[in-house]
Amino acid sequence: MGDDELIRLAERHGAAARYTDWRGRKVAVAPDTLVAVLSALGVDASTPAAVRAELDRAREPGLPPVVVIRRGDALPAVLPNALPEDAAVELATGRTLPATAELPLGWHRLRAGSRSTPLLVAPRRLRTPERGWGFTAQLYSVRSRASWGLGDLRDLADFASWSARELGAGFTLINPLHAAEPVPPVTASPYSPTSRRFAAPIYLRVEDLPEYAALPPGDRDRLAALAEPLRVPGGALDRDAVWTAKLQALESLHRLPRGPEAQRGLDAFRAREGGDLTAFATWCALTEKHGPDWRRWPAELRDAGSRAVADEAARLAGRVDFHSWLQWRLDGQLTAAQRAARDAGMPVGIVHDLAVGVAHGSADTWIYRDLFAPGMSVGAPPDEFNQRGQDWGQPPWHPRRLAGAAYAPFREMLAAVLRHAGGLRLDHAMQVSRLWWVPEGGSPADGCYVRYDRDALLGCLAWEAERADAVVVGEDLGTVEAEFHDRLADRGILGTSLLWFERDAKGRPKPAAQWRELSLATVGTHDMPPITGFVHGDHIALRDRLGLLARPRSEEENDHRRQLNDWLALLHDEKLLAAPPDEVMQALAEGATTYDEQIVTALHTFLARTPARLRGISLTDAVGERRTQNQPGTIDEYPNWRVPLADAEGRPVLLEDLQARVDAMRSVTS
Repeated sequence: MGDDELIRLAERHGAAARYTDWRGRKVAVAPDTLVAVLSALGVDASTPAAVRAELDRAREPGLPPVVVIRRGDALPAVLPNALPEDAAVELATGRTLPATAELPLGWHRLRAGSRSTPLLVAPRRLRTPERGWGFTAQLYSVRSRASWGLGDLRDLADFASWSARELGAGFTLINPLHAAEPVPPVTASPYSPTSRRFAAPIYLRVEDLPEYAALPPGDRDRLAALAEPLRVPGGALDRDAVWTAKLQALESLHRLPRGPEAQRGLDAFRAREGGDLTAFATWCALTEKHGPDWRRWPAELRDAGSRAVADEAARLAGRVDFHSWLQWRLDGQLTAAQRAARDAGMPVGIVHDLAVGVAHGSADTWIYRDLFAPGMSVGAPPDEFNQRGQDWGQPPWHPRRLAGAAYAPFREMLAAVLRHAGGLRLDHAMQVSRLWWVPEGGSPADGCYVRYDRDALLGCLAWEAERADAVVVGEDLGTVEAEFHDRLADRGILGTSLLWFERDAKGRPKPAAQWRELSLATVGTHDMPPITGFVHGDHIALRDRLGLLARPRSEEENDHRRQLNDWLALLHDEKLLAAPPDEVMQALAEGATTYDEQIVTALHTFLARTPARLRGISLTDAVGERRTQNQPGTIDEYPNWRVPLADAEGRPVLLEDLQARVDAMRSVTS
């Protein structure tokens, strides 16, 4: 078939036939990839005749599936060719206004003759926070002596309160708390959940549940015996052991008689969460019987809306009730954590992280099966730190079908996360604009960008954040569209400025004054080693050992030394690092740790000099940890997401131990 025709067809359906890589080079997408992506979009490009037939197919005129505008925009200007003279807007209140009127914020209905479509009037711009700083932390690794081997929601409340009162932190940014498998084995990565709509019960603090308070002493002792073996610090974190013990405890608490007040609370929660909660709890109950991948269930159970599923849910009513109850109790403890943060003086409080997607065969893909593109996984093209590209094993939303659903699953997911948050971090923020689709079985390098309605998704995000009075941060790192940063800023959404990536046009470290204001500034990220590990080149040695380098190790090390030397020179010039760069580099080359703490302090002092509204300080940097939390491109080759918080010598650091480190932490937080 003619490549030109295939490219035109791909572009018509939002599939990019070429893209600009992280080095600024133009890269063409392979024709086979375009054919596969178009097929997932429901477009036949298998033969030249099929391509021509699709190109000849006329688009139906009329209103789009959903219209999103910003407050103050005029509908006739937004839809100049699709808005007839008789168009009117039916407000959520039931009142009707002409389409030319100034419209209030919120969801309405645009009507034109016999046709109608949902209409969202989104905020023009979100509020942006005052300058402040906060810790970024992987909650599961922040353990206390009372937690069951993993950091939990009480630990979160205590950590946020302590950092606000003792150090003046304005927020606490944590990993996604999305739901994982309801039975072991539990996926370690918080970025590969079973649902982004619901939370993971493994984060519950058992002793804080009202049911626990009603237990007689003997039963409390029995639960304490379940927890005791998990409270011995040391070794990799074991989610399976933790969840096995917690599951026993939670099941025993759920079996207790429920009083009238508690029942009314659970009923009200069910009513608020609606059918999605019932569907999720049903998936959990079916998973306990048939396994966590619905694609391997009996055929009659693969359709969430089938009669067979309804019948099975009735037979498993007790387990459906249990999983609904877990989400209700999570709602209470999540609310309590945010309240504790705000009561301690945090102007923002807890900032929750929103993953890019969910795993194949997960609850969300079962509940919203028709809204996902088949045969595709989301990932990222090759970049500086992941030179073979990435395949995250997550199916993408189908752009057209998601729009046809008025973005309801996306909106409800945002509302659920923001209900307990003062802020939201959007992991891989490009998810609202385009995603890198990788045909299943193919190389991540051989993917294709697929476009989403950015204005509509940003409008949904802005509206939900406005309702929650929340700050939004987008992780806009990696291969990003040229105008994307400005689009976020225009909406009042902060970007992310990562120190190691902040360079000018000549590749030199960017001076503090040149950093953007509307951003969360950090030194590193959870996909890189903490500062001490980075300056010693631990990431290069690790990637070399795992076979993840795309060029010789010597080239990687030379490039790393050059860039690190540039940063040390800038720190020295700004009188943040007393020792000359060549002296520090020599010490690092010899494996000496002489300057480690000075470098950590200097880099964070540098961050404080930037105009960035928010400054994120990794808790691992504050305690001296060297190990990274996650090495992209690996699963079990490295203990991803299982590294407990520890100091430079690898000794576990518990929440209570932080109290003794206040003075040391002031060097990086002040």
